[in-house]
Amino acid sequence: MTINFREQAVSGVQKLQPYQPGKPVEELERELGISNIIKLASNENPLGISPKALAALQKGLSELAIYPDGAGFNLKQALARKFGVNTNQITLGNGSNDILELITRAYLDPNRGVVMSEHAFAVYYISSQAVGAQLQIAQANPSDAAMPYGHNLDNMLHAIQDNTAVLFLANPNNPTGTWFKSEELYHFLKQVPERVVVVLDEAYTEYVTDTDFPDALPWLKEFPNLIITRTFSKIYGMAALRVGYALSSPDIADMLNRVRQPFNVNSLALLAAEAALGDDEHLQRSKDTNTAGLKQWQAACAKQGWEYVPTQGNFITINCERSGVEVFNALLREGVIVRPIANYGMPNYVRITVGTPEQNERCIAALAKVLKA
Repeated sequence: MTINFREQAVSGVQKLQPYQPGKPVEELERELGISNIIKLASNENPLGISPKALAALQKGLSELAIYPDGAGFNLKQALARKFGVNTNQITLGNGSNDILELITRAYLDPNRGVVMSEHAFAVYYISSQAVGAQLQIAQANPSDAAMPYGHNLDNMLHAIQDNTAVLFLANPNNPTGTWFKSEELYHFLKQVPERVVVVLDEAYTEYVTDTDFPDALPWLKEFPNLIITRTFSKIYGMAALRVGYALSSPDIADMLNRVRQPFNVNSLALLAAEAALGDDEHLQRSKDTNTAGLKQWQAACAKQGWEYVPTQGNFITINCERSGVEVFNALLREGVIVRPIANYGMPNYVRITVGTPEQNERCIAALAKVLKA
């Protein structure tokens, strides 16, 4: 008898499609035989890693035969000092994706529901579906709203049911770049039932320039059901090292750490993250580069007549007014990698990471060429 191991998998996993990351430069080089490629697909920091973090990595190379500190003591101490929390409120992850997985494993099962928005980060769906949770997808804002394609908080509230256990929010959201103001988010949190765990994904918060953007850290004391997740992959330029963290109540952190794998954050990542937290100069330079880059892109959009989604991230999402996948493929032949987002329900859009001024200019010229063709 031949066993069908697809059918042997649990039902939630059978329904999943694998996450599709941004196309690697090396893959495009192999496929098309071209060089001098720029990748603006995965929201990476074009300035790279902090010099202080790089120095910490060099020092740690001699200890690779030894397991990392499974508790991440030093990094937790540094995070606690920076954000004014206790170490028992911190959970470390192999990237913030790992934290999202821990949350679904700790709080969801086939009898429990989860609420998320349309056009939200794919990992919310993937991790929730994998454990068989009952998904409620709230309709996002329409394209002509003040915050087009952003989370509609009223719709998310209405999606909460008796069995809802987890609700995912992104601020700013990926792939749209949309965000909430302080008062509207606080008012929303006040209305969510206390039994529902609210995950506030702030992967891009360090890039934000809006003065009315919420500082959710003080709200941890008022809302014991709140989890804030962040990452070192974006502004800190450490995507390859895979390290993120969650800030929450001690009770939630305790539950997350019970399902966390031993040594889930490697030694080099721990060292680099601790050093990066102290490199304010690199952080500010990265933010300034992104702010200038967004202005460069917005000016180009105005000149070319391209419609884009308002953003507070390190990327801009542009309406191509034709298939985003076709535009993506045409840009590949120009040596430029961006991200089509048809899988997010936005088939005519591409998401483009803000790069250096030179990378932005090259991408703008390539996009203009492709869209005029």
